[in-house]
Amino acid sequence: MSSVSPRRDAQDERALRILELTSAQFIDQARALGRSAPIALELYRSAYRMGRIEDTSIHVEHMPLTRTQEEGDTIKFTQQLQAGEETESVLIPMRKRSGGHSRTLCVSSQIGCAMGCGFCETAQMGLIRNLSAAQIVGQWFAARHTLGHEVKNIVFMGMGEPMDNLDEVLQAIRVLVDHNGPSIPSGNITISTVGRIDGIRRLAEFVRSDGFHRMNLAVSVNGPDDEVRSSLMPINRGMNMEALREALMDFPLHGGAALLIEYVLIPDVNDSDRQCDQLCAWLKPLRCSLNVIPYNPRRDSPWEAPEESSIDRFIARAMGNGQFVKRRGTKGRDVMAACGQLGNPEIRKSARTRRLEKP
Repeated sequence: MSSVSPRRDAQDERALRILELTSAQFIDQARALGRSAPIALELYRSAYRMGRIEDTSIHVEHMPLTRTQEEGDTIKFTQQLQAGEETESVLIPMRKRSGGHSRTLCVSSQIGCAMGCGFCETAQMGLIRNLSAAQIVGQWFAARHTLGHEVKNIVFMGMGEPMDNLDEVLQAIRVLVDHNGPSIPSGNITISTVGRIDGIRRLAEFVRSDGFHRMNLAVSVNGPDDEVRSSLMPINRGMNMEALREALMDFPLHGGAALLIEYVLIPDVNDSDRQCDQLCAWLKPLRCSLNVIPYNPRRDSPWEAPEESSIDRFIARAMGNGQFVKRRGTKGRDVMAACGQLGNPEIRKSARTRRLEKP
C-alpha cells in the first residue's frame, strides 16, 4: 500500500544514495556516472568513517536531529522526516568486561506499527509508513557522526515490526555490515519480531544464503499460552504458539548461538508461578535464552510496572526449571526511551489531519 511505503527525498535522478548502498553497489553506480572505482571507494569510506560528504553528486537522506533526551547515559534521539513525521532511536550504554562502556543502538524500522500489542506505546500510533533502508542507516549515521558515539551493537527493537518491512531492513543490514562502511559485525545485529512466521522463515533463508550466519533473532513471546498471548498480541490469533515454535526450531543457529525469547513481565497478567512453568515447558525444545523485561508502562497504561520481588521470583522459578535467563535492565523509562515506550501519538493525529485536508 502506498500509504505505508518508504518515502524517499526528492533528488536529482543521477545522485548517489549512499546510505542505502553497499560499497559494491555504490562503486557500480559511480562508475556508470563516469567515476573511477578507486575514487568511488574513497568517497564511500570517507562518508561512513569520517561523516564527510563533499561531493555534490552524493545524496544523504535529509534526517535532521530535532531533539535528544537523556536519562543517565541512555540517550533517546529524534530525527525529522517529511511532512512532520519523525523517527526515534535510543543509544544504550553497555558495560565492557574490561571496564568502560560501549553503545548499543536501538533503531526503528517503521513510523508506528500495525501489530497492536497492548503493552506497547508504538502500537498506539498505528502504522504510518515503512522507513527506507537509507532512513534506517541514517539513524546509525546520526548516532556516530552527529552525536559522536561509537556503536558496537545494533538492535531492531525500536518503532515498528521489522518483518513487515523486511526488504528495506535486509538492505540496511547489508550496508551496516559493509567493511568499507559502518562495519558492524553481523553477530552484533539483532532483529526482534512479534513472531511473524513468514518473516522468520524468510530471514532464515537470508541468513543461510547471504552469509549472515551470526545474526541474532529475538522473538517477543510475552505469554505462556495462546489465550494470554492472544490477549496481548493480536498476531497470535492467526499465528499461534505451536506454529511459532515450529518456525523457531528451523531457524539456523551458528556455533553456540541461541534464540532470544523476550518476555515482558506484566503484573497479574503473565507473571504467576504456573505461567512461568507453562512458559518454560514451551521453551524446552528450543535453544534459547529467556530475556525477562519488566514492563515499562506506556501512556494511559492499564498496568503498572512489576515489583522487584515479583521479577526476582519469576526469574528464580524459570532458572529452577532449567531455563537460562537474563533480565533486561530498565534504562530510559523516565524519558519514554525504555523497551516498548517509543512513539509519538501526535504524529498519528497529524497524519490523519493531512489525509482529511487533501482535496
